[in-house]
Amino acid sequence: MRCRIRRVTRALPAVRRWRYRIARRVQAPRERWIPPGSVDFGALRRTTPISPFFARDRGSAIDRYYIEEFLGGFSQLISGRVLEVGGDDYTRQFGGARVTESHVLHVEPGHPGTTLVADLTDAPELPDEAFDCVICTQTLQFIYDTAAVVRTLERVLAPGGTVLATFAGISQISRYDMDRWGDYWRITSRAAQRLFEPRFGDVSVRGYGNVLACVAFLHGVSVSELTQAELSYRDRDYELIVAVRAGKP
Repeated sequence: MRCRIRRVTRALPAVRRWRYRIARRVQAPRERWIPPGSVDFGALRRTTPISPFFARDRGSAIDRYYIEEFLGGFSQLISGRVLEVGGDDYTRQFGGARVTESHVLHVEPGHPGTTLVADLTDAPELPDEAFDCVICTQTLQFIYDTAAVVRTLERVLAPGGTVLATFAGISQISRYDMDRWGDYWRITSRAAQRLFEPRFGDVSVRGYGNVLACVAFLHGVSVSELTQAELSYRDRDYELIVAVRAGKP
């Protein structure tokens, strides 16, 4: 019995070393491993967010930074007849003179700038193959039947056209949308790929974010409060935003 106890005792340091090596292996490059019990949460040690309004009262929201990075990378595809869901800000910002016709879609009438009113899950009001580009940012998480939305997007897109869509990967609930039509989904890059591939011939998906960006976003910290290096680092296990470029053959 003594020999068995001695063997277990000798094994404990090895187990600790093994756990330490595993912990070191998953760290982001050049960042120091912090032992348990020594984390300094600072201003984040609170049970309520710094801003519950997606940082609108502090500056620009972190998710918008990634959305604009994505759209900026595909700005040449925002051209011709463009449909944007919710407003035309991104059409004007990234399309410019390449846009020959701009439309704004909303599910409810009466919103400023809206030119088309329809529910994307079943939108007979929208003609077939009518748009060369559809911009659909941060929308599908508020629609339960996401597959129906993708079918509609494919139907209204002209051959050779492109859908540029983004989704919440890690996010607080949007209370405004939850109380009106629902806030249903948080989507991973693999889910987005499987959602769009059956309807579109050319699909690319990319995740944006890292653990710091996610924590800051959940707290309502603004873009200006993080550095460029902190925002640019990508960790595929922490997808704050998932973005899809889907082309129609």
